[in-house]
Amino acid sequence: MATLSCSPFFFNHTCSGTKKNLNQVILGCKNNVPDSRKGVQVKEESLTKRRELLLQAGSVAFSLSAFTSIALAEDDVAEDFRVYSDDINKFKITIPRDWQIGAGEGDGVRALIAFYPQEASNSNVSIVITSLGADFTKLESFGKVDEFAENLVSGLDRSWQRPPGVKAKLIDSKASKGLYYIEYTLQNPGESLRHLYSVLGIADNGVYNRLYTLTGQFVDEESEKYGVKVQKAVSSFRLI
Repeated sequence: MATLSCSPFFFNHTCSGTKKNLNQVILGCKNNVPDSRKGVQVKEESLTKRRELLLQAGSVAFSLSAFTSIALAEDDVAEDFRVYSDDINKFKITIPRDWQIGAGEGDGVRALIAFYPQEASNSNVSIVITSLGADFTKLESFGKVDEFAENLVSGLDRSWQRPPGVKAKLIDSKASKGLYYIEYTLQNPGESLRHLYSVLGIADNGVYNRLYTLTGQFVDEESEKYGVKVQKAVSSFRLI
């Protein structure tokens, strides 16, 4: 089966290229061994790790190399949707019934899952699950939702460069029931405007804390066909 190499923000299952290699991603904060160093150095490293995870939530890249069997729970959902329930990673989400599901090969600290239309498209929903250190127990460890969203989007924006790079704009952010919801847009010069909806949450799997970063996206020209579907999938995401 063909290998897919894509980014959660630029995921396209035609897979024209990859932005980063999975091994290049800086995870940070996964070392649970007590640090004997004290004072300013440890504090500065902790702040640096938080910034790394903030940017990772917006730019982490992954490889999908195999499609896995799916556990689908048929709850009370619209006829053209179905419920994907992951009992191992402890989440569920409602997705369009005819969308495909891809899962990447985990390395013990990451889980990678994507949902996308059968036909070639720039619309999809993806989930990256990353292990966290013991000091990350709740989303507020990254700051309040507005601060988090500002840092995330400003970290992606390159419109100030000359020549200008990708333009990132924050649309909305809110916190609800232990989750952060962030809406924003990205646009590379000369390319279509990309709408993104992210949900972030933290949960304990009994061994360590994990950061869930779900992102749904569609481009302007696909908004009529996929916009509502992506938004419905994103809003249905729950930790279980």
